[in-house]
Amino acid sequence: MSQNRHAHGPPLGVAVGLVLLGIGSVQLGAGFAKRLFTDIEPNGVVWLRLATSCIVLLVWVRPRLRGRTRTDWLVALRYGACLGAMNWGIYQSFSRIPLGVAVTIEFIGPMLLAAIGFKRPRDLAWVGLAALGVLLLGFERGHLDPVGVLYAVVAGAAWAGYILSSAATGRHWEGLDGLAVASGFGVLLLSPLLFTVDTGALTDRHVLLFGAAVGLLSSVVPYSAELVALRTLPAATFGVLMSLEPAAAALAGLAVVGEQLAAVQWLAIGCVVVASVGATRATARTVHPDVASA
Repeated sequence: MSQNRHAHGPPLGVAVGLVLLGIGSVQLGAGFAKRLFTDIEPNGVVWLRLATSCIVLLVWVRPRLRGRTRTDWLVALRYGACLGAMNWGIYQSFSRIPLGVAVTIEFIGPMLLAAIGFKRPRDLAWVGLAALGVLLLGFERGHLDPVGVLYAVVAGAAWAGYILSSAATGRHWEGLDGLAVASGFGVLLLSPLLFTVDTGALTDRHVLLFGAAVGLLSSVVPYSAELVALRTLPAATFGVLMSLEPAAAALAGLAVVGEQLAAVQWLAIGCVVVASVGATRATARTVHPDVASA
């Protein structure tokens, strides 16, 4: 069965490249989003991102809505709430602290979720390494807005909920139908935030074009790339590659926004990346012992 799945997917090297493309696209979109904060409030940027991706997904996927049960809709609503909270939290964090630092803190959420599946006490060392990374970030606390850090924690918790909701959505909705519907719910749930945004900025062509670009780069491109890549890549390999997110965010912050990080902050990011790789492999070993030993 595994061979059949891989036969319909791209070659392994192409699949890895697609995941890396998705990671780079997400963080590049984050960099452009942060540049937009000078023209429109973060609440407006996150709404534009979700609205753009929602429109593209609904037109592209055309989800089947007839015959859905109440449970189907509730699952999609929960998924959309996590999606909206995750994006809102991280964009609020981006407006206060560097991209790489924010994503590093946010990444603790899914990593701790993976740690729940640990069976061996020594695997908890990865949690300790991640905690060390967060403590190292604390050495630069004079340069970190504590509110921005709190928003990153909120985004990390929402990310963990998003992962759990994604699995449930996949059981109730076919293909990308659930994601498209959840994106619509996310836009609706965040729409009240528009009352905090300068309405004039929402009609500015520059803001709309960059907002659309952020939506495409941060949602449409990575979702599409990951969907194709997962036809070939084992989940454990995908998880290891996704562990590069904090480093990619730091590089995007440097290249797009000119954010310089101190050496201790780069070390902290490295700790979280290594911890995430180790946690992913430990989880894979628990679920698939034969894969981990290969």
